[in-house]
Amino acid sequence: MTTSVAIIDYGMGNLHSVASAFAHVAPDSQIDITSDAQLIANADKVLFPGVGAIRDCMVEIRRLGFDTLVPEMIKGGKPMLAICVGMQALMASSEENSGVSCIDVLPGFVNYFGDDLRDDQGRKLKVPHMGWNQVQQTIDHPLWQGIDNYSHFYFVHSYFVIASNAQQVAGRTEYHREFVAALSHGSLFATQFHPEKSDTAGLQLLKNFMDWDGRI
Repeated sequence: MTTSVAIIDYGMGNLHSVASAFAHVAPDSQIDITSDAQLIANADKVLFPGVGAIRDCMVEIRRLGFDTLVPEMIKGGKPMLAICVGMQALMASSEENSGVSCIDVLPGFVNYFGDDLRDDQGRKLKVPHMGWNQVQQTIDHPLWQGIDNYSHFYFVHSYFVIASNAQQVAGRTEYHREFVAALSHGSLFATQFHPEKSDTAGLQLLKNFMDWDGRI
């Protein structure tokens, strides 16, 4: 039976690269980039992406009713993968844009790296943080299957998640300070990094998501 994947489209970013990555790892699947709530609700698996400013993202998420639909699907056990700002939007709030209330599925908040970020030698670090970081897997999870601990994944972000529930942290990495790279909550797995841009390890994570039934 064909597995259907709904990529939630709320007008933020080019979603075709992640759709192409899914098509590569699961060529027989049905992949829809859509804002249709019914199509999303009926899909076997859901991707919740996000790029750009959180304020603009939350305006569209609320306008389209995804602030209600996404928590309902997670509560119902729908396998969901959230990426980058998609993960940040699931937190309680973000300090971006002078403070924005988010969907509040996961306890915690989103902070800015800072304007004068420096490493241990005093060298200035660029913000946004862009590039490859090693990710430490902090829990045993089906989405880490076949991926070596401390594999490299690709990050592009100026804000990072501070999780209130340490048991939900699935991966950590470091840029000036340690921060959350991945979160796990029931049928939800969320990453700050971009699996679709993360070469072999990222494609393996997407393949694992396609094979995952939402249970840990």
